[in-house]
Amino acid sequence: MKLIDTHCHVQFNAYKDDADEVIKRSLDAGVFMITVGTQTDTSRAGVELANKYDELWAAIGLHPNHLCEQEFTDPNEVEENATVKTRCEEFDPDFYRELAKDPKVVAIGEFGLDYFHLPEQLDREQVIADQKKSMREHLDLADELGLPVILHSRDSHADQADILREYVEAGKLQKKGVVHCFTGTREEADRYFELGFLVSFTGIVTFDPKRSEIRAGNTTTDLQELVRDLPLDRFMLETDAPYLSPEPNRGQRNEPAYTVHIAEKIAELKGLSVEEVARATNANAKRLFGIEL
Repeated sequence: MKLIDTHCHVQFNAYKDDADEVIKRSLDAGVFMITVGTQTDTSRAGVELANKYDELWAAIGLHPNHLCEQEFTDPNEVEENATVKTRCEEFDPDFYRELAKDPKVVAIGEFGLDYFHLPEQLDREQVIADQKKSMREHLDLADELGLPVILHSRDSHADQADILREYVEAGKLQKKGVVHCFTGTREEADRYFELGFLVSFTGIVTFDPKRSEIRAGNTTTDLQELVRDLPLDRFMLETDAPYLSPEPNRGQRNEPAYTVHIAEKIAELKGLSVEEVARATNANAKRLFGIEL
């Protein structure tokens, strides 16, 4: 059985000492990967790493948290990943356009809107305006290059869907894209589906509803109910590794090999076999990103 982890970060410093071993464990487990950039350095590094493996592809983009300098603690994360420090960076379309010439680049992302982590020392409205400007610049580049997009959204689904609708109704973004690490409501998901976009689910779906709440999202119970209800052609699987490690590895550094635990939980929730979930989500990923197993 093969699986595709459609969103991981195996080029991050969390794997600086053992990235090749982590990738090999994933491939031995039958898990192919798309490693996702969040700024110029990690986008470039992701492409370089993808060129070392046939079963690894890259996405390139500037995460909204990297538009300004800030430090925050993410309550969803284990201690070693919880503190995030960012530096100011502006989206450089020429840099990403050149990087996208590499055939291993299959998407523009991750980018989007994040109203959950906003620096207290900066003007909130200006930071949001800067995020929207960067999002539009990414969408313009993706449309120009004919690539799908990988979107980040926290506490911002309404604004993000409005911008996407503007582009789609103008006949742009023919390849559409995915809202990664989705933890929103069915209504929010439907807004993306109406525009032709997919969502993807992480290890959060495996968390115990009795002791888990999703920050900047709904409860784990709500998310599991959403997964039960959604048709198989609407979503994909991802780890977001090194973050959000699923049960039974929660509290540890995440790895793409753990995609199997997410597939198993979704199969359980939907009353299907793991193989059925794998076939459907793989087909979605292959169709969206133009990759072959």
